[in-house]
Amino acid sequence: MRRIVYDVAVSRDGFIAGPNGDVSIFPHTGDHVDAYKERLASYSTVIMGRKTYEVGYQFGLPAGAKAYPHMRHLIFSKGIELPADAEVEVVRSDFVPRVKALKEEQGGDIYLCGGGKFAGLLASHKLIDLLRLKIAPVLCGAGTPLMDDLTSRIGLMAKSSKHYVNGVEYCEFTLQ
Repeated sequence: MRRIVYDVAVSRDGFIAGPNGDVSIFPHTGDHVDAYKERLASYSTVIMGRKTYEVGYQFGLPAGAKAYPHMRHLIFSKGIELPADAEVEVVRSDFVPRVKALKEEQGGDIYLCGGGKFAGLLASHKLIDLLRLKIAPVLCGAGTPLMDDLTSRIGLMAKSSKHYVNGVEYCEFTLQ
């Protein structure tokens, strides 16, 4: 069975984006970024919600294009509009059964890129296997939470951690 890995930057107070989807709050250079890029090479599929996918538009990603060229892309959204020749797949309904089926397919780890509501849905259904946090030395106070709308408390088991000179802390957890 394939693992779903939620590999995400997060503020010290638990937000994956600041107000209005602001991701400039996170350090975008340093050894932690190099380590993240190395991990990206190990994922064969990426899954995300509409808002996370559309963040790429701010950085020049054309609608329907792959954000990570070597990965299969599935965008989970009831309302996203993409061109007919899109390189990405859109899942418009039955999110949980579709993710369960995806885990049963052959292939490498599945990268859960975001966002907070989608991650909360998957965590509530015990579908996230590994949580990889790049904890930034910043407090947002508001924004997109790491996991939104959890239906119950989820325990974490620490696997590893590493501190970077720029203040970013990398932590891995399995979800209980």
